[in-house]
Amino acid sequence: MAYSVSHNSFSTIPLFVGFLVVASSLAHVLSSPLMSDSGNRQMKDRTFKPAKDIQKLRRINAYLKKINKPAMKTIQSPDGDIIDCVLSHLQPAFDHPELRGQKPSDPPARPKRHNSTDANPENLQLWTGSGESCPKGTVPIRRTTEKDVLRASSVRRYGRTRRRHIRRDSTGSGHEHAVVFVNGDQYYGAKASLNVWAPHVTNEYEFSLSQIWIISGSFGNDLNTIEAGWQVSPELYGDIYPRFFTYWTTDAYRATGCYNLLCSGFVQTTNKIAIGAAISPISSYNGRQFDIDIMVWKDPKHGHWWLEFGSGLLVGYWPAFLFSHLRSHANMIQFGGEIVNTRSSGFHTSTQMGSGHFAE
Repeated sequence: MAYSVSHNSFSTIPLFVGFLVVASSLAHVLSSPLMSDSGNRQMKDRTFKPAKDIQKLRRINAYLKKINKPAMKTIQSPDGDIIDCVLSHLQPAFDHPELRGQKPSDPPARPKRHNSTDANPENLQLWTGSGESCPKGTVPIRRTTEKDVLRASSVRRYGRTRRRHIRRDSTGSGHEHAVVFVNGDQYYGAKASLNVWAPHVTNEYEFSLSQIWIISGSFGNDLNTIEAGWQVSPELYGDIYPRFFTYWTTDAYRATGCYNLLCSGFVQTTNKIAIGAAISPISSYNGRQFDIDIMVWKDPKHGHWWLEFGSGLLVGYWPAFLFSHLRSHANMIQFGGEIVNTRSSGFHTSTQMGSGHFAE
């Protein structure tokens, strides 16, 4: 629903054999006073490869130290995730110069005709199944591991979507969509009920998702988007669970923005939902169906875009200063699914969208 204004075995070796080997090696060295250029290059490769690996690990460790904040409490999720309960003012968003030293904003009034009590988040995510929870004043954050980052093409690209064509009607980058949309007006929010599935994803470089897009700007380098929904992404999470996710960008996925809380941007306010954590339960084909409700709207007082999960549970907000076009309003709302087809020049991938079945 959109509403508008106006609207990742030894045996002993005889001594003489050893002597022959040494002598042979020595003769080779004496007969080759100068190493060829190609030999030099090979030696350099053997010498510097470990150094490159060490540098990469250092970069990864530096990133992990930055993104994983001190935890007041740690919860082990049955799916293998570690959830850290971090003081709300120490979450990654507050590394941003515009937010440093501040605290999360107070929740705004909900849009008219959408007043409801806070949702009970029981069983919405796997990490809450044991009854554990994060204390008030903290936010639950899925801990990022070295394995997570190593699955990405680089530390810089971790937590960011691969650059791609941004028009939903283009499949040139291997991204394929099935969406409906509204445009032609000024939009200040949208709501959707998303059926949750665990679609088959063929390999770690593909994903499948269902989400809403809040969009403003042209379909060029200045595109602003706010995105939320569920996704199955082996590259990002290392498994095939459907997970609640968010994304934002202000330059068409080029340099700004990220998934979830993997950069400074989205400010989380709830202690009940972990962005990037697995959703439970999920739908089964010809069986029980489970949905998640997601609503995004713009607070008219401060201009922040707020995210609601379930029925009345505020997750947090994207500060207005992050955006250019979305600072004022959205000019398009999209609802739908997306997959990545890495075999776009050959046979089509078997990665599924949604249930993986056509409507009957």
